[in-house]
Amino acid sequence: MTEEIIIAGFGGQGVLSMGKIIAYSGVMQNKEVSWMPSYGPEMRGGTANVTVIISDERISSPVLNTFDTAIILNQQSMNKFEKTVKPGGLLIYDPNGITHHPQRQDINIYQIDATEEATNAGLTKVFNMIVLGGFLKLKPIIAPEFIHKGLEKSLPKRHHGMIPANENAIEKGKEILKPYHLI
Repeated sequence: MTEEIIIAGFGGQGVLSMGKIIAYSGVMQNKEVSWMPSYGPEMRGGTANVTVIISDERISSPVLNTFDTAIILNQQSMNKFEKTVKPGGLLIYDPNGITHHPQRQDINIYQIDATEEATNAGLTKVFNMIVLGGFLKLKPIIAPEFIHKGLEKSLPKRHHGMIPANENAIEKGKEILKPYHLI
């Protein structure tokens, strides 16, 4: 099993931390892992993306041009990464701020209204975990107990009180994910 993922959006949406949680969780599950962030100089509002590879075998290179899964959180990322999903692959996106929805017919596409859900629940800090939950529903490559360990490892100790809220957000993401186009 090898899963090659791109997560892309604005800085401040938790793109890099979502990737880091997946990566740490994979390490805790004894998987081979690569985590390669890319972001602009802005702290918030600039674009950010992270490539994560989880595998049962050694990873030859962290540099990828195509992905099994793209998790897209803004229009600029949709424009850039929709075309990089392998045929038969998966694209998950939050429709908030998306003006041109995905057009590909050769991939599975799902919507997750994570922005709306996080805002309505007053939990904007766990927006990215709602999205992660949607991904894990479709591709359960990490067992829940290892996600917990990944959260413990990636969150500073002062934020460990937020781990239950993060885990609840993951479960909420599994509930609200909906198909947009299936092949």
